[in-house]
Amino acid sequence: MRLALDIIGQTFRILWAHKLRSFLTMFGIAWGVGSLLLLVGLGEGFRSGNRREMKSFGEDIEFVFPGRAPAVAGNMSSGHPYKLTIQDAKDIAQLPHVRSASPVLQREDIREVSEFGNSNGQVVGILPVFNDIRYLPLSKGRWLNDLDETQRRDVAVIGDEMVKNLFPDKQNPLGHQILLNGRSFEVIGVVQRVGKGDENSTNNRVFIPFSAMHTYFPLKQSQEDNAVSFINFRPITHDDHAVAMKEAKSIVARNHGFDAANDDAFEAWDSAKSAEMVGKIFDAMNVFLGGVGIVTLALGAIGIINIMLVAVTERTREIGLRKALGATNRSVLAQFFLEGTFLTLFSGGLGLIGAIGFCALLAQLPAPDGFDTPRVVPMSAAVAIGTLALAGVIAGLYPARKAALMAPVDALRAE
Repeated sequence: MRLALDIIGQTFRILWAHKLRSFLTMFGIAWGVGSLLLLVGLGEGFRSGNRREMKSFGEDIEFVFPGRAPAVAGNMSSGHPYKLTIQDAKDIAQLPHVRSASPVLQREDIREVSEFGNSNGQVVGILPVFNDIRYLPLSKGRWLNDLDETQRRDVAVIGDEMVKNLFPDKQNPLGHQILLNGRSFEVIGVVQRVGKGDENSTNNRVFIPFSAMHTYFPLKQSQEDNAVSFINFRPITHDDHAVAMKEAKSIVARNHGFDAANDDAFEAWDSAKSAEMVGKIFDAMNVFLGGVGIVTLALGAIGIINIMLVAVTERTREIGLRKALGATNRSVLAQFFLEGTFLTLFSGGLGLIGAIGFCALLAQLPAPDGFDTPRVVPMSAAVAIGTLALAGVIAGLYPARKAALMAPVDALRAE
């Protein structure tokens, strides 16, 4: 025990005697660890923010949009545009792997006016089941129901930003009337704010029953009376998203007279597929950043090996004298091994603390849209600590072994 304390005390005295060299060596390791954890933390913040944005948009949502059908198979230049219809939505809703579907009528040229203000947001006609496909929680009132749809009621659910525009004095909008191109609708609900910033268009929308939208505000410049802007649907389970999309494309192709195998004729979007793609991008980014960090740590370990080899060379006569006075190979080995390991692990710990502190500082700042506060990822910290431990062993063991194997006579003769 006494020997161990002597070795530790001597290690600190030697490191203190070479303050600048020790500091520069430790700074390289601390910078590498801090950079690794901070970069991965920033990537994780971006991943988390993107996942949150996707979740606020809705999970397992699939879209089918109007497309262009080829007049001749395989020749899109001779094709003609087609509109989706109410019948397409009904057929998709009956598919075995589809949980629910809603046609959507959407227009941006309808002026919204209240007795307190006006706005130019989107007006969207949907079925009540729309909120089962894309869940939009309400801060006030209720959602559209089946009676609103079947009785073609003039009622509306409005977004948070629309409330600010139409009711700037922050009055409770429930029960108030708004005019959509001059037609009066009663506000029955307010959608809770979606997302952090002002870019989410859901906050500036007016949702009305599909039947009312279809009657009073059908799509312009459409020869099809039952044309819709697009169709939203949701598979029964997450694993069904690919087969549900395939079935929906088959329905659209059958109804509009073209081959379902022609992918160019479809305009579609699958949130689950997009989420998987984004996840793979972030996984690749984390692997890259981790590789960069490990290389940085390895370079730092090489620096420590070089410094320790210089220290062994500088202290050759000291080593010879200690061994001549009875120091064992084991004690000399422990001395230099402890110095190298301490330099590595202590500087790595400083890097870890620095990364945590910097992330805590960033947490006090407002995060941009689609980005969450960066945080130290436990797995990255574990990898960094494991790599540091290995680097410390290597950086300390090789120079220490070289010092321990010196012959006392040769060491004392060294200049």
